[in-house]
Amino acid sequence: MSARRAGARSTGSGRGRKVRRIALWTTAGVAALAVTAGGLVYYRLNGNLSTFDSAGIAKDRPDAASADAQGRVPINLLLIGSDSRSGSNKDLGGGQEGGARSDTAILLHVYADHKHAVGVSIPRDSLVAVPSCLLPNKNWTKAQASAMFNSAFSVGDTEQGNPACTQNTVEKLTGLRIDHTMVINFQGFADMTSAVGGVDVCLPKAVYEGDLDPNLGHRGKLLFNQGHQKISGQAALDYVRIRHGLGDGSDIGRTKRQQAFLSSLIKQVKSEGMNPVALLPLADAVTKSLTVDEGLGSAQKLVDFAMSLKDIDLHDIKFLTVPWRYQGERVALVHPDADQLWAALKADRTLDGQDASAGPSPADSPSPGPTAAPTKVDGAGIRVAVYNGTSTTGLSTKAAEALEGSGFTVTGRANAASRTHTTTLVEYGPGEKAQAEKVAELFPGASLQPGTHAGLSVTLGSDYAAGGGTTAAPPLPTGPLPTSVSQARSADDDACSDLTFG
Repeated sequence: MSARRAGARSTGSGRGRKVRRIALWTTAGVAALAVTAGGLVYYRLNGNLSTFDSAGIAKDRPDAASADAQGRVPINLLLIGSDSRSGSNKDLGGGQEGGARSDTAILLHVYADHKHAVGVSIPRDSLVAVPSCLLPNKNWTKAQASAMFNSAFSVGDTEQGNPACTQNTVEKLTGLRIDHTMVINFQGFADMTSAVGGVDVCLPKAVYEGDLDPNLGHRGKLLFNQGHQKISGQAALDYVRIRHGLGDGSDIGRTKRQQAFLSSLIKQVKSEGMNPVALLPLADAVTKSLTVDEGLGSAQKLVDFAMSLKDIDLHDIKFLTVPWRYQGERVALVHPDADQLWAALKADRTLDGQDASAGPSPADSPSPGPTAAPTKVDGAGIRVAVYNGTSTTGLSTKAAEALEGSGFTVTGRANAASRTHTTTLVEYGPGEKAQAEKVAELFPGASLQPGTHAGLSVTLGSDYAAGGGTTAAPPLPTGPLPTSVSQARSADDDACSDLTFG
């Protein structure tokens, strides 16, 4: 009997080993299939992606951000919405004209701690300096001292647009190095909203077809009810494109609604879980209409980047528009407020004045003492002409913007008779020295010189060019930035709040 038991144990043990071997190979097979399937998914996503040529990126660029004490670095991502007129985009609202346009650009600054982020919208009508850009024929354009911001994307007039030119323009404008650039067109945007099951939005009033297309000639059918609603696909695209019929009908108002939409989209994605399983369907929808720089040119890199943002709380994702004012039918940036915003991001400071690279959370840090309000030069009622006394293009435009941002009236701008000035010169007529001193406050190191004729003028020297065309700005405050900057939208704000300008 003991022999039979021994035989029974021996037989059972052999069967167990066989079962374990089957289980082991089955598990290995499933794992191999999972890896293969995952690989096929990434392969498909990689096939969806398009990249733009890095040859168009300017050689003279801002320095890359430095790592903090813990080895972490901030990331600057440029997001561009493309109104391409090609393919199915035409049916989604791209129109009949050829080429690509861009009415949406957001600079997303992800802080070194990867627990804060700020998205800064740059209005399409902003008058900015557009640097030399690469054309499809490999020639470079001439730099433009003052042009509409969105014209940079259309340089070359191709169906793909010119994201490199837009990136160069943003780097010149902000002094920040752009680490990555992404362009998404109409089709990708519509597919993205469908992939997440729709996005919660809010309308301050009911919207009709005639609001979306003022050339329709009549009110048309109802597109959106007033208040909260969940939208996707074409409806989502209509929502972010609405300009007329809400607020003052401006692009600035539309920008506010786009920021509200992105906030809701981020909230929806985070609610589904920031993990590769949840992100891959979204990535599949987006990558079909996505163009990225070569540094983000794979599905793995895109998912890795998205995963790096998973620990940012909704309240610590902020959206704002760069400080601006109307200049006729166009938009001028307000100085020194815009300069302080760029300086804060470059220093990795949050909008409430905290150092995101410092390590301790605000709750663990002593509250900063009272901060003196930034001192601005009051140029109200002072008229001044601007001359470029150097061979560097675009300086008179930058100086004029700074002067106008401080309330001065710029009577004209032109090249000086001599283009070899080394020091910026402020000239003034009889009895105008006090006014000239106010002008000189914006140009550190400028010399004052009396003249025989009435009127004020500033002739820019190579000292101004060497500083990158920056005027004197108040020192970066240790506390909150000016209200034009610090009053930003948080991603957890109600979708119905702060939707229109005017």
